[in-house]
Amino acid sequence: MIINRQPMPTSLTKNRIASIDLLKGLVMVLMALDHTRDYFHQSSSVLDITDPAHATWPVYLTRWITHFCAPTFSFLAGLSAYFSGRRKTKSELSGFLLKRGLWLVFLEVTVIAFAWYFDVQFRNIDLAVIWCLGISMIFLAAFVYLPKNLILILSCLMICGHNLLDTVHFEGNAWWSIVHELSSVKLSETHTLNIVYPIVPWIGVMALGYYFGNFYNASINRKKLFNAIGISALVLFVLIRSTNVYGDLAPWKPYETASQTIMSFLNVTKYPPSFLYLLVTLSGAFLFLANSEKWRGRVVDFFCVFGRVPFFYYILHLYLIRVLALLTAELTGYGWELMVQTSFDIDLKDFGFNLEIVYLIWIGIILLLYPICKRFDLYKQRHKEHWWLSYL
Repeated sequence: MIINRQPMPTSLTKNRIASIDLLKGLVMVLMALDHTRDYFHQSSSVLDITDPAHATWPVYLTRWITHFCAPTFSFLAGLSAYFSGRRKTKSELSGFLLKRGLWLVFLEVTVIAFAWYFDVQFRNIDLAVIWCLGISMIFLAAFVYLPKNLILILSCLMICGHNLLDTVHFEGNAWWSIVHELSSVKLSETHTLNIVYPIVPWIGVMALGYYFGNFYNASINRKKLFNAIGISALVLFVLIRSTNVYGDLAPWKPYETASQTIMSFLNVTKYPPSFLYLLVTLSGAFLFLANSEKWRGRVVDFFCVFGRVPFFYYILHLYLIRVLALLTAELTGYGWELMVQTSFDIDLKDFGFNLEIVYLIWIGIILLLYPICKRFDLYKQRHKEHWWLSYL
């Protein structure tokens, strides 16, 4: 990365903070790696790629590194909401968050649902990351009226304490699953609702981001504070994980080799995100934000483009990956029908490539999307009078 330590403006464009756009862009690009692996890696449906019993480090790390995406983006969405609130009244901010949240939920069950399955019957509806961001915004629309310290307390209670609910189960209860349990619920004989992102503790992650927006107002030393929080979170992760007492549904265990044991130690639960999962991933966000405010250069600018148009990029990358996978399956003799999924589990039969090819496809996808996102970013900057652009 080209880095210049000379003083620079706090934003690449007016009213924007470059380090936040940079981090958003990085996690969006990483997310595309995970989705490219889903549809192009030949072993993606054969075994649990993070299971230490038979995982390899290259594939394990390819999956594990993408754990940072959803928590970081949810946290940054809260930060962005705080910055948006600087130019709005509480009522205006609340109304905007409510409308945008409902819009995201609608798109999750329509445009995005079709992208995942290419099924015109919509036999599977996933309540996944976009739904979760939407619901979190709806709750944040109410939270903005609360005292900031109460927002911090509620956020920490959800993030740190939600694993106390791990043993609570209500069989077949979709409402409880939406709150805290990964599950699939039959809506009819042919239609299924897959609850992939239960809303707790994701609501707390976005609200925590909103709270930390306060530190971009004050003269406080953010670098020192965010570094302290990031390092403390990592230390706390190691200490709590070592005990195997609390914080994750899946306890780690020793294996025959140190390598497998390390994999097991790091193999934290994402659905719903455990306290330990959030500790280790959000620590990375704090450390990055602490040390990247003065970074600049072409590489930084490249990733910032994706960070300034994240939802536009999300829709494009999803359809591009799925269409490319469909065309590749057809051209390699597997048939395009392979990519019309009828269940939540991705089953690619024997289709796919080794990990090196997957990485090349991922890089190609990012390079294809960059000029489109760059053009849309410039359009947004030049046409701020168009209110509808804020929903893309």
